[in-house]
Amino acid sequence: MAAVAPATVVALTLLLTGCGGDSPPKDDGAASSPSSSPSASRSPAPAGHTGLKRIPGVGDRLQEKIPDRSRQVVAVYGKGEDSGEAKIELYTRKDPEKVSGGDASGRWSRDKQWSGHNGKRGWTTDHREGDKRSPVGVFTLTDAGGVLPDPGARLPYTHSSAFTPPSYWPEKTRHDFDLVIAIDYNRVEGTSPLDPTRPEGRTKGGSIWLHMDHGSGTSGCVSLSRSGMEYLLRTLDPAAHPVVVMGDRATLGK
Repeated sequence: MAAVAPATVVALTLLLTGCGGDSPPKDDGAASSPSSSPSASRSPAPAGHTGLKRIPGVGDRLQEKIPDRSRQVVAVYGKGEDSGEAKIELYTRKDPEKVSGGDASGRWSRDKQWSGHNGKRGWTTDHREGDKRSPVGVFTLTDAGGVLPDPGARLPYTHSSAFTPPSYWPEKTRHDFDLVIAIDYNRVEGTSPLDPTRPEGRTKGGSIWLHMDHGSGTSGCVSLSRSGMEYLLRTLDPAAHPVVVMGDRATLGK
């Protein structure tokens, strides 16, 4: 593994701060399940549910932003607008050419679900650097990496000690970035998650990742268990054009 120059360490520390933050909140315990919705079509699907025509709990506004070619969707259901708790679910869809009549709809299935966390202050539709909220939206998933060696990821994987959180962060965050998947919010697709480029400017934030959970809210990322991260890394396939749709339940359902 190549050594990292001091100047690079400083730059990477600033980069990682966009996700992990330097002062994680008090541990509020494991994430709870999203409350039930009046409409079944707006609620997360039962375990192993198949034959869905759309991603449950996602309204037309965001549903229409899921690319037609995407066959893998990571859905993040935030408990509330100001909550750091979330449920993460993986949905898959059959190849359009394998669906009867060429209709790609109505063939989503929920494969996995995990409890996790998002920004400790909740969610926002206008994310800003340092607001401690996660951005609402639909974003592609194209690149991964981490402190740990490649666990068999299908996405391009950058193995580097540069993902290690700064030593002054709390001990419980030490393994946050052992495994990460970059969420393509204000970043350049096809580059390492460590790439600091911010196409929309630094004030719009960045370094929004899926990463390992430390038991409480993040500074903007989405976190889940190590086993969940390993599963996603080994399952998300560039050929399936994976995306994440994420937000608090009320905003997602609009």
